[in-house]
Amino acid sequence: MKPVTANFLNAIVLIAAGIYGYFLLPLGPEEKRSVTALIPAFSGVVFLILGAIWASKPKIAAHVAATLALVLIIMCIMRFVKIEEWGAKKNIFLICIISNVLALIIFVRSFINARVVKKA
Repeated sequence: MKPVTANFLNAIVLIAAGIYGYFLLPLGPEEKRSVTALIPAFSGVVFLILGAIWASKPKIAAHVAATLALVLIIMCIMRFVKIEEWGAKKNIFLICIISNVLALIIFVRSFINARVVKKA
């Protein structure tokens, strides 16, 4: 899979997770909707913007996307371990972690392949 495709798929997953987490996730009687639930959606929009500039500035877009994916992995893992019960909320974080890890692997592979081609 090409990095730009992985970036696009990661963006769609994050946007869907953020929207589900904010608008559709069932809340307890004392819980209120928090804007922080939209962080994945906002990050997904940033990934879409990076995808739009990928053709003109691929190195910058790829490095920013990889850095953002790494930051999101760390953030999601930190939240994931704090949630005690398995439920929709924990599943959303798990999906975000998996999506970002896969995208990051593809980004790093493309960096390695570019380096190998450059040396050849």
